[in-house]
Amino acid sequence: MDGARAVLATMHGKERAIAPLAARFLGLRVAVAEGLDTDLFGTFSREIGRAGTPREAARAKIAAAFRLHPDARVGIASEGSFGPHPSLPFAALNRELVLLIDRESGLELVGHYATMATNFAHEIVTEAEPGLAFAAKSGFPVHGVIVMGVLDDKPAPHLALFKAIAGEAELAAVLARTIALTGAAHIETDMRAHRNPRRMRAIKRAMVDLVRRSRSHCPNCNQPGFAMTGRVYGLPCAWCSNPTHLARAEVWTCEGCQHSDERAVTASSADPMHCEECNP
Repeated sequence: MDGARAVLATMHGKERAIAPLAARFLGLRVAVAEGLDTDLFGTFSREIGRAGTPREAARAKIAAAFRLHPDARVGIASEGSFGPHPSLPFAALNRELVLLIDRESGLELVGHYATMATNFAHEIVTEAEPGLAFAAKSGFPVHGVIVMGVLDDKPAPHLALFKAIAGEAELAAVLARTIALTGAAHIETDMRAHRNPRRMRAIKRAMVDLVRRSRSHCPNCNQPGFAMTGRVYGLPCAWCSNPTHLARAEVWTCEGCQHSDERAVTASSADPMHCEECNP
């Protein structure tokens, strides 16, 4: 792919996180897909729901970018999702995916990153002051916020929706207007990349993971993208040899031929503190 022309499917400034790494480590000449409305594939503000998985959404963005730029060999897109942490329900988790498709070879490479370093949050307010306090806590105006109407205690963007809010005075006016219209205002952090520096950093980390995977080749077919996809648990206790909840091996899988290997972890046994028999 060295020297190949790549098109990046974004309208939210993601080239700042992706393009320098793609150029430096993959040798790609990256250009933004001008004229592509990526909001058509889903919005955080709920006007348009995302269809399919994050990877499917990223594929759809790349396909649309290729239609606009038929001379590009490589397409790149990213997709993010936010929600409660699977094991820490009161903590928010940001998952980022960056997908690269080489349509000449059919190669797909994907990078992942997950982090709790996110300001993802929302609140319903009936007065402007709590909304302003929420915004300040979220890092506004460096980090953007979105305000929308409320119906039956749920966000209602079809009643009122404000995204490009520049400062505190404008935010106060938007909150007052929305509250007057719908009785309350739903305010949330703007998770679009160009309005959320924390998310932009997470996208960069996902792109770093993609670069790393591009340098890991499958022992079966030699295609890049051989990466850890899971773990096998049950590392034996050093005292009694019973399985513990610690991993005993990593599972590595090829993106192309689906060849899979188990790679033993460095430790041959677990500290008894992790054993339910020796440390109940």
